[in-house]
Amino acid sequence: MKPPAREPIALIGRLDAGESAAWLSALRAAMPDETIESAKALLAGQTAARVRLAIVANPDPDEVRRFAGLQWIHSVWAGVEGLLADPILAALPVVRLIDPELARTMAEAVLAWTLYLHREMPAYRQAQQISTWRPLPYRPPASRRVGLLGTGEMGRRAAASLTAAGFPVTGWRRRPGAVPGLDCRSGEAGLVEVVSRSDILVVLLPLTPATRHLVNRSLLARLPAGASLINFGRGGLVNDDDLLAALDSGRLDHAVLDVFETEPLPAASPFWQHPRVTVLPHISASSTVATAAAIVADNVRHWRESGKLPLVVDPTIGY
Repeated sequence: MKPPAREPIALIGRLDAGESAAWLSALRAAMPDETIESAKALLAGQTAARVRLAIVANPDPDEVRRFAGLQWIHSVWAGVEGLLADPILAALPVVRLIDPELARTMAEAVLAWTLYLHREMPAYRQAQQISTWRPLPYRPPASRRVGLLGTGEMGRRAAASLTAAGFPVTGWRRRPGAVPGLDCRSGEAGLVEVVSRSDILVVLLPLTPATRHLVNRSLLARLPAGASLINFGRGGLVNDDDLLAALDSGRLDHAVLDVFETEPLPAASPFWQHPRVTVLPHISASSTVATAAAIVADNVRHWRESGKLPLVVDPTIGY
């Protein structure tokens, strides 16, 4: 059944005033025939009951639940685990952002920080802090094996960038399936194989019940001695205590972490001052407002015209 036209669309998210204004401006420009308002404005105006669609950016589930007439949710983030964790919201169709620009920026970040580790930047930074001039032997990219956990659109683009730079890359995915142009493994045995031969392990998986704390003591012990880790997926993929133990023991040389279970990262976190950790403030692949708004607009336009939803997340697997 085709939905009624032009009821207001809610923008719901943990956004500051500037971020909210930027998203509203971009979404309104991309959808001039729609009425798009912040959740706060709709709730204050007592028009929340008319809302059938919410566009969300890392929303508070409690705020989303106040829109009782929602028929579906469109996220402007690729990750939707926060929505799926709420039993009420998980019953709604959820569309996540599939943005080629997001994949491009993620591939750029993966290559940049892989090169950061490959060219021994953490060691040179520490040497500078103690005024030590200490050149290290150069290793060509072909000698540094990269394991890539996660072969969705972002993983495939990242693999292509790494391969073009000369790194041998092996991918892993939970379920069997070929990935064009990428040597890939799957399943438990495949995970062990990929991890055990990864000098740099890059994690780009979604967070699901099956992947929570996948990077734990057992997995880290399978990495070659002196390997490094990059986590650009979700904080919950990594068991923090197990990671710190591997870093403290020296078995793991360095970790580049862009995502954490609690964000912003609390000031008391041991990651901030750890000499073997690089902390990033969740910037590896931020949504670009203009491109994300254009993608959302196309999906909303199709829904208005056909009554059919875009591709929705499968809550049983989390993506």
